Amino acid sequence: MEGKEEDVRLGANRKLSLTRAVFYMVMQCLGAICGAGVVKGFQTTLYMGNGGGANSVAPGYTKGDGLGAEIVGTFVLVYTVFSATDAKRSARDSHVPILAPLPIGFAVFLVHLATIPITGTGINPARSLGAAIIYNKKQSWDDHWIFWVGPFTGAALAAIYHVVVIRAIPFKSRD
Repeated sequence: MEGKEEDVRLGANRKLSLTRAVFYMVMQCLGAICGAGVVKGFQTTLYMGNGGGANSVAPGYTKGDGLGAEIVGTFVLVYTVFSATDAKRSARDSHVPILAPLPIGFAVFLVHLATIPITGTGINPARSLGAAIIYNKKQSWDDHWIFWVGPFTGAALAAIYHVVVIRAIPFKSRD
């Protein structure tokens, strides 16, 4: 699970206080900045040649395409995490917590396959921020808002969908 979306998920499930959630988000942003700095320090030529890993909407796509890709990509990932780690489901299927990393990892893989050509796959605002700050070129800031609005919107929609639609459906017993 990617950083900020995990905080939104935990906050939506009331498992994390607002103070702690904000603290985690700030620390994730600082960690992403440090991580991007380390990569730039060790691989400057490759780093600069690849745009510093900063996200941007690819040529041929609109800002709306980029925003849609980030919303859908984050929704898929967060919904997968909710489904794979649902306490109601794991009460019925005791093996689910052990296998949860498989669908989550597969969702990350598929989201990357689908969104790398469009946005470079943001789905984590902290990572996008760290790369943009360290790379610090105009192109890394032009569409930066997309990599905050998209993931937060996708995560919120997944949380609402899971709570309102999926959790509202009663699970059948094995009897």
